Amino acid sequence: MKPTSSVSASAPAPVPLCDIQAQYNSLKEEINAAVLRVLGSGQAILGPEVAAFEQEAAQFCGAQFGIGCGSGTDALVLALRALDIGPGDEVIVPPFTFFASASAVARIGATPVFVDVDPITFNLDPGQIEAKITSRTRAIMPVHLFGQCCDMDAIWQIAGDRQLYVVEDAAQSFGSEYRGTRCGTLGIVGCMSFYPTKNLGALGDAGLVTTNDPAIDKKLRALRVHGSEVKYYHKYIGYNMRLDAVHAAVLRVKLPHVATWLTARETAAKRYDSLLERANLHGFMRRPIAMPDRRHTYNQYVVRVPSNHRDALVKYLKENGVGVEVYYPLSLHQQECFKYLGYRTGDFPTSEESAGGVLALPIFPEITEAQQERVVDVCTSYLRQTVRRAA
Repeated sequence: MKPTSSVSASAPAPVPLCDIQAQYNSLKEEINAAVLRVLGSGQAILGPEVAAFEQEAAQFCGAQFGIGCGSGTDALVLALRALDIGPGDEVIVPPFTFFASASAVARIGATPVFVDVDPITFNLDPGQIEAKITSRTRAIMPVHLFGQCCDMDAIWQIAGDRQLYVVEDAAQSFGSEYRGTRCGTLGIVGCMSFYPTKNLGALGDAGLVTTNDPAIDKKLRALRVHGSEVKYYHKYIGYNMRLDAVHAAVLRVKLPHVATWLTARETAAKRYDSLLERANLHGFMRRPIAMPDRRHTYNQYVVRVPSNHRDALVKYLKENGVGVEVYYPLSLHQQECFKYLGYRTGDFPTSEESAGGVLALPIFPEITEAQQERVVDVCTSYLRQTVRRAA
């Protein structure tokens, strides 16, 4: 028998997975002023707001250049195109990640080649990369999943030996670090997303590509405006992937606060660690592990539970007003649109096992201790009822 919901008229306030409104409320006057500044300028797309944000965001990452675009997915597509990757080429990518990582490769005509993930970090497993490299391999795409960087030393070694590009998918890891270096400078290009729930979030979709290569910078800027370096003269067949000025203006307001917000996320993650331990949930719920040479910024706080409990626990959390999400319920090699690649269930066991047992608990910079205690109490209640029903 499944555990029953404990929702009642006196139930505590819901805990959202991510409270975007709290961040807006804390900066309302500055954000409103920035939006009005753009509206008054008549410059809605690109322009000085975007140029200023590109410079400021690149400086934050430690990169020489930043190229704003419409989304994190746009950033990946632009980056691959700028490296002249296309039909006949292969790109190494993990199967346990958001769809955009592999779909960007497919969209430019190249072939995503999946390599399984590490069972502790959920990131690309460097030890399995070399076996998948062929004469057609052009790049490795490490995805810094959930806010933690990949094992870059090992990836750099493989890429250097084989003369492959490293294309960082840092969509979930703005501000994360590997051995003291921020992501965005850990490859030839770094690809960022500023979706509203990210470490740095816009009002809607927005993205950025970072690089230290002036030639790549120049090509990226052309590709995002239909391949045009000079207006109406098209050097490449490019895209309409520009960054709106209103998003850039809002991101400029938020950027100076990112360091504080990242520290708050780390504090919240440590608090979860302690609460889970205190509630004796550590045997049932495996918490995320931050590797010692990396700064984990916890864009998501993803735990793993036995697969036969995951969906029931997700349902129970939702019934009791706790925000929860499954990142991600199906490994990419099992997605219908990638059937043409010829992979089968069982090819990537760690990715498949992860997809069956993970769930994300609420985390955002403004989350309170009381809210986190509520989350852990509901998890404890689920386990208690489940054990009681089984007895």
